[in-house]
Amino acid sequence: MKLSIIGTGYVGLVTGTCFAEMGHDVTCIDIDAAKVERMKNGECPIYEPGLETMMQANYKEGRLHFSNNYDSVSKADAIFLAVGTPASEDGQADLKYIFGACDSIAPHLKNGSVVVVKSTVPVGTGYKVREHLKAKSDKSFFVVNNPEFLKEGSAVEDFMKPERIIIGSQEDAAAEIIEELYEPFNRQVKRTIRMSNISAEMTKYAANCFLATKISFMNEVARLCDITGADVEEVRTGISTDSRIGTQFLYPGPGYGGSCFPKDVKALVYTAKENGIRFKIIEAVEEVNKEQKKYIFGKVLKHFNNNLKGKTFVLWGAAFKANTDDIRDTPSIDTALALHEAGAKVRIHDPQAADHFEQYMAKLNVPVDQFENKYEALNGADGLIVMTEWKQYRAPDFEEMKTRLKEHVIFDGRNLYNTKKILEQGFTYYAIGKMIK
Repeated sequence: MKLSIIGTGYVGLVTGTCFAEMGHDVTCIDIDAAKVERMKNGECPIYEPGLETMMQANYKEGRLHFSNNYDSVSKADAIFLAVGTPASEDGQADLKYIFGACDSIAPHLKNGSVVVVKSTVPVGTGYKVREHLKAKSDKSFFVVNNPEFLKEGSAVEDFMKPERIIIGSQEDAAAEIIEELYEPFNRQVKRTIRMSNISAEMTKYAANCFLATKISFMNEVARLCDITGADVEEVRTGISTDSRIGTQFLYPGPGYGGSCFPKDVKALVYTAKENGIRFKIIEAVEEVNKEQKKYIFGKVLKHFNNNLKGKTFVLWGAAFKANTDDIRDTPSIDTALALHEAGAKVRIHDPQAADHFEQYMAKLNVPVDQFENKYEALNGADGLIVMTEWKQYRAPDFEEMKTRLKEHVIFDGRNLYNTKKILEQGFTYYAIGKMIK
């Protein structure tokens, strides 16, 4: 099929590249002409394992194209809207980019076009898109909701090996076209699930908010473990063996961030209020997460007797999770801000996200010193704070660290280290919910 993908962020570029890999003719459209040129030159604008190599190969073989105009829409069998839907101050998802994309594709639609809403959008948006396009075009078309379930850091693998493919449509003809598009992914097991547009939109929010709930739940369990002396790692192992609970999203940490969970939680709370009810569980999830982002800083402050003036701390990790350069709503921002406001200096090391982080913090008037070497960042520092679970942080040279740190103290926001071993190395060690004797 011929496909046009509107937007080349995490969702759009991964979607377009993976469809091209499956043999489809794909044009990825972005209004940023400079970004389009970089992609044509083989430069991937985001860090996502495996994406750049696949993008380059498909572009070279002529299946993947990049453009800043909408000419390809007139020949496309399906047009995917994969633009951002950021949360406004009150939590409502901002749909200006969705409707802006509709305005851009409307003049180019052909009869029978399938417009696919790939972006995460509030319940009822599919109908709004249909009405918006009707006012802009006299062509017949379909609107399908096809939410993405991609995890940053493993997005390519998630797309190529999906657990489920949600197709929301009120017309069977449109659903069949999109199901045919995804047919190569159904060869061993049928993964497509058809439902209404509204149910598809709700499914996406419900899935993300449930996962966010698991994270906040375990973070609260970890806090209680800190007080009672229980070890959250043992507790996690104990409950994860229950098949009804499972093993994923049960690792305590500094709080969730990224492009999905924060805004999707806010959006579902807003949708509930808009419909006259309160989603109390999700409201609590958001509140717990706000508190959790300050939790590791509280341990730093307590260790230094509420006096951080003139001290220097190193953050290992800026991205909200490993294997991505995304710093949106990352807990590292909250930690760096709190350190700065307390009079401390902040250093950062991250294999992919350090530049983004330094630039973002500069906009907040918070100076951050970036280091390319994780050990050099420790020279003369008063403490290390581990914020992201990058593999290169999991088994560091503790002797090397001791020679560089002024004070041998580690605040482990990801529970990466073996407590007994690190204490034997002579460190003062703080983690989240771990028993430390």
